[in-house]
Amino acid sequence: MAVAMKEIGQKELRGVQDNPRILLYHATTSLHATTDEIAWCSAFVNWCLKQVGIHGTNSAAASSWLHWGKISVPMPGAVTVVKSTTTGENHVAFFISEGQSHYTLLGGNQSHQVRLSNFPKRSYVVLGHRWPVYESD
Repeated sequence: MAVAMKEIGQKELRGVQDNPRILLYHATTSLHATTDEIAWCSAFVNWCLKQVGIHGTNSAAASSWLHWGKISVPMPGAVTVVKSTTTGENHVAFFISEGQSHYTLLGGNQSHQVRLSNFPKRSYVVLGHRWPVYESD
């Protein structure tokens, strides 16, 4: 979480340039996207975990995290996959908290940047919370 928090504010540059930091996130997936316009929520989670020596999914697909690590309860730092009930799109980010009406997640590609965002329960369903498996587990 400390790594992810330090990245808050990184955002797409929109236009002729790409944010080199987002390209570093992309480099942690097999897609190796070369623009910050490509969906990068999974790349961000992969990059954050790599910084602390944890292997991610190496996939750019948010749904790839549903088979990573072990099932977790919703706790701060859990890798969380949500699905939009309106678009059907998946998103992955780090769980922060849950309120009566929303989930708060810290992730990349949330309004085109790294930020804390509220995901309304009326529009998003949680597909899973995951936690890394350590050799001692």
